[in-house]
Amino acid sequence: MDIRTLAQRYAQARSMRRIPLVLAAGVTIDLSPGGQNALVRQIIDEFCPRFTPSARPLYVGDTKKKWAYFDEDGLRSLSVVVREHGKMPDVVVRYTDKNWLVVVEAVTSHGPVNPKRLSELKSLFSGSRAGLVFVTAFLDRRGLLKYLGEIVWETEVWVADAPDHMIHFNGERFLGPYP
Repeated sequence: MDIRTLAQRYAQARSMRRIPLVLAAGVTIDLSPGGQNALVRQIIDEFCPRFTPSARPLYVGDTKKKWAYFDEDGLRSLSVVVREHGKMPDVVVRYTDKNWLVVVEAVTSHGPVNPKRLSELKSLFSGSRAGLVFVTAFLDRRGLLKYLGEIVWETEVWVADAPDHMIHFNGERFLGPYP
């Protein structure tokens, strides 16, 4: 006989639908289902190993719980102090090998790194001693086409359904920070 309350059974069902995400040895978080979280998982599992190998996540947002993972000390070690909780991107990783802070926006329903968003992100991470690299991630090219005209120059675009490739939006370098 199942003596659990209805609330307990529903809570268990919600927990079972969550998206597990391994960030590092011994660090696993569960993202809520829906929104951009499936894409966030692909950013960590597919984009990072290909384009920022050995990078360490410092922040991972969640659709329901904005601050799913936050390494405040890791950001502070780069002279970044975050005060604007509502302005965080979806993923921030530290790529130590190249001294980069890679800032990724996962686009499913909200827009890409456009001129306004780039300005906000540059302001948020303005104290960084690491070079800033801005990436807009999409699930597929159909999503990219919807926002293509909004993407700001001197940023990168990654599309999860073609994980081995990246689109570079002009500038003097491919996947690197700009002054």
